[in-house]
Amino acid sequence: MTTDTSTRQTMSASTLIGDTVRNSDGDKLGDVKEIMLDMDTGRVSYAVLDMGGFLGIGNKLFAMPWSLINVDTDNHEIVVDVPKDRLENAPGFDQDDWPDFSDRTWGQEIHVHYNTQPYWN
Repeated sequence: MTTDTSTRQTMSASTLIGDTVRNSDGDKLGDVKEIMLDMDTGRVSYAVLDMGGFLGIGNKLFAMPWSLINVDTDNHEIVVDVPKDRLENAPGFDQDDWPDFSDRTWGQEIHVHYNTQPYWN
């Protein structure tokens, strides 16, 4: 997990669920719906972000590579260095139809979109 550079912490994933996600410009992007773990490597692979909707209707979920996640423990927020339009154009999925997170082809598409190295490399 990435935190500010002056401290390292171990946290429960459940403490991050529901936290607000903002980009470095301060735009609210949504909140953390889930934290995904790769059971083969034992690594956190993605944070699933919920971009909202009204009363849960019309929600679009996004998998964001964990390498982009910065935890702001002081404000109980997640900060990502991703412009809002890049997230809005990211491959998303419906809350009732989640992708297979172990599918490396799907994962590669996510990492290409965010211009990040896949965590399994």
